[in-house]
Amino acid sequence: MLKSGKDYLEGLRDGRTVYIGRERVEDVTTHPAFRNTARAFAEFYDLKRDPAQRDALTYEEDGGRHSIYYMKARTKEQLAKRSNAHRVLAEPSFGLLGRSPDYIASFVTGMNLKAELFGQYADNVRSYYKFMRDNDIFAAHAIVSPQASRDPDFFQKKNLPNPACRVIAEEDDGVVISGMKMLATGSALADEIWIGNILPLSPEARAESITFAVPCNAKGVSLWSRKPFASSAQSEFEAPLTWRFDEADAMVMFDNVKVPWERVFVHNDPALSRGLYIETAAHSYGNHHSNVRLMVKMQFLVGLCSRIAQANGAAEVPAVRETLGRLAALESVLEAIVAGQIEACEEWPVKGYVTFNRRMMYAGLNWGVENYSAVIDTLRELCGGGMLQMPADGSVMEDSALGEQFRTYWQTPHMSALDRMKLFRLAWDIVGSELGGRHLQYEKFFPGASFVVRNHNYREAPWKAWQDRVDTILQRMTPPGKQAEAAE
Repeated sequence: MLKSGKDYLEGLRDGRTVYIGRERVEDVTTHPAFRNTARAFAEFYDLKRDPAQRDALTYEEDGGRHSIYYMKARTKEQLAKRSNAHRVLAEPSFGLLGRSPDYIASFVTGMNLKAELFGQYADNVRSYYKFMRDNDIFAAHAIVSPQASRDPDFFQKKNLPNPACRVIAEEDDGVVISGMKMLATGSALADEIWIGNILPLSPEARAESITFAVPCNAKGVSLWSRKPFASSAQSEFEAPLTWRFDEADAMVMFDNVKVPWERVFVHNDPALSRGLYIETAAHSYGNHHSNVRLMVKMQFLVGLCSRIAQANGAAEVPAVRETLGRLAALESVLEAIVAGQIEACEEWPVKGYVTFNRRMMYAGLNWGVENYSAVIDTLRELCGGGMLQMPADGSVMEDSALGEQFRTYWQTPHMSALDRMKLFRLAWDIVGSELGGRHLQYEKFFPGASFVVRNHNYREAPWKAWQDRVDTILQRMTPPGKQAEAAE
């Protein structure tokens, strides 16, 4: 089934518990904090149903037509189709919706290339994949324990419950869960939440080593949103990105939540709780999406830098051209990394399936961690003081005298006053607004802290092959005094 945007929006009116501070949100489809982003996700679903996109965004399997990001690739060409679909689906949001419906769907699809890894819960993983595929499910995820839980002795000494999400009881029909998980981006607008552990757990943390999925409106589940930015956006004119793409982040609270056994995927297994992401194709499939989405975002940012340079009349200044050329080269490197993941694909994790090259995928994650903030700084430098020279808001044009002065004195030989105002409003929204600050933090940490990302790169590197090349030279290096012996 291919869900429509209307179907998606109707599904959000399901009694889910979402808090903004102490405010209980009654309907996320109408609340100012969520309504416009909900519509952006609805457009995502409608795009997949567009007849013109049928071959690019969908495929047939088991007698039905499904979103192509559920396709388990067996050839390089199928990987390329998956990658192209991520790009097409990210372009309407300019890469700003990082946790779009094709993100977790890709993780779950990648797991199902090697579902047998899950042992006694393997059939649960297979069934959940089919449930997501057949119902076109939008799943969010939360796979990191709250920062406060990193010192369990503190809570034990205080006789307080550890805030980490954990199993507190096992019953005939499922497990009972309490505690918190972070950070469920998009969960207020999703159908389901996947809960797991991306960071290593100690062998003793068996109660925390639970991986499962629940509907967003499950009894006892509540979503505690960060401060929303869209609520304060006056209009799309004043804050075009905040208005439409404020992708909500939330902590997930579990208060004695019953999870049926069929929705449990890992239990009492700390090693597998984390290992499932890197021992299956989950990371490869899911983070290829992240690489593609970042590539789309970079293309938007580089285009914005170019427009700002044009608006300032500086586009032909040699130093500015050099800066724009460097940005274009950076974007091209990322695009090459994305293409390389397909071209150098691996027959992995089991024979008969292929997946995106893992080394290059992790290199793409590291590219984002290292470069995004530098690109934003470059955009900031190109803007100079231009963003701060604009009137407070567009109401200036509602006054005939003020409007005439604005149009006269704020224009440049390169751009009208109104067009300059729109351009600098857009630039400020990604550089200086709260949304821009959130994206700066998001791109730096969404794949994990930098040392986590680099450890992935370290793990996948072919160190033995590289060291062998060094050793070949070392073996040829005959010390003085031994050369004659070597000649004999």
